Amino acid sequence: MAANHVKRAFKYRFYPSDAQAAELSRTFGCVRKVYNLALDARTQAWARQERVNYNATSAMLTAWKKTEELAFLNDVSSVPLQQTLRHLQTAFTHFFARRARYPRFKSRKRSRKSAEYTTSGFRFQDGQLTLAKMADPLDIVWSRPLPDGATPSTVTVSQDAAGRWFVSLLCEDPHVTPLPATDSAVGIDVGLNHLLTLSTGEKIANPRHERRDRARLARAQRELSRKAKGDGANRRKARRKVAKIHARITDRRHDLLHKLTTRLVRDNQTLVIEDLAVRNLVKNRTLARGISDASWSEFRCLLEYKAAWYGRQVIAVDRFFPSSRLCSVCGTVQDRMPLSVRTWTCACGAAHDRDVNAAKNLLAAGLAVSVCGAGVRPQRSSPGGQSAVKQKTPRREP
Repeated sequence: MAANHVKRAFKYRFYPSDAQAAELSRTFGCVRKVYNLALDARTQAWARQERVNYNATSAMLTAWKKTEELAFLNDVSSVPLQQTLRHLQTAFTHFFARRARYPRFKSRKRSRKSAEYTTSGFRFQDGQLTLAKMADPLDIVWSRPLPDGATPSTVTVSQDAAGRWFVSLLCEDPHVTPLPATDSAVGIDVGLNHLLTLSTGEKIANPRHERRDRARLARAQRELSRKAKGDGANRRKARRKVAKIHARITDRRHDLLHKLTTRLVRDNQTLVIEDLAVRNLVKNRTLARGISDASWSEFRCLLEYKAAWYGRQVIAVDRFFPSSRLCSVCGTVQDRMPLSVRTWTCACGAAHDRDVNAAKNLLAAGLAVSVCGAGVRPQRSSPGGQSAVKQKTPRREP
């Protein structure tokens, strides 16, 4: 079967020397400075009803380097500086297309520390990666091999809030090919008591990663709040401690979601989910913490791109579809179904588990979409899937 020529980013942890760490920290600062300068210039031009594109900001960068105030920009590689201007251009493209809001300035404390190098800014030879302005290769922990014969097209170096250093290598993976087609299909209902409930009746427990470390996290946050405000060493140590706990929670969550989505995509040809407005759901103060910990949006994102890789289909049924209130046997719709009701019996005599019944209804609605295309509309936020429009299922008399 022919390859898809999918480009994948392979992320590894590395341990820089003191000189490399200092060089990368300077690069991060210069990248942030150039981005903010270019954004300010484009914002002022926007107020004057003028258009400034990437070529104009690139010319500005050349002029900035010649000034005494910004001469330090010459001390780092020019490749990440040019790349951050391209990223800004992409941000404005999305803004003008109404796919994103207006770009924001980068903050020294809150923004992600990263720098992107193209092929002219690094050397990858004999399994060793050397960045521009560096004499020695990075000490990378190769936790998994790159595809045979793969050559990175871009390299992104980053440092997270916990102080860990990562390098991401983007290259083509010839091993990503469509899987053999199957007749299997599954409806997936997300929840809090159980992370996932499948139309087959299988329930996947919600490990509640944040709850497991909640006591440690609260203690570390209390210690941080007692430190004097500012950039003191003790406050930095306390902030780093909080970040490490958050990183531990995030790593466990991502590991589980990757395993679950890979299994679901490999085992099923069609996967039906609900088009939930998670951004609105987390406004519920009672459920916000649990929903954020379950990471429903991350689950959908992983499911959609893996399905696109392996030739599977993801269908998103509209959020107004009454999947929980609809009897999967006779089609009767209940008037109300509070969240406290976990099992119920229909007038036709069918006894339902709320989540399993919802997953079965989602599957039936998704199969109707895939067979006849009824009720399909595009979703801006989910280019990888289809979505059924709002449906009002007729109520049947018992």
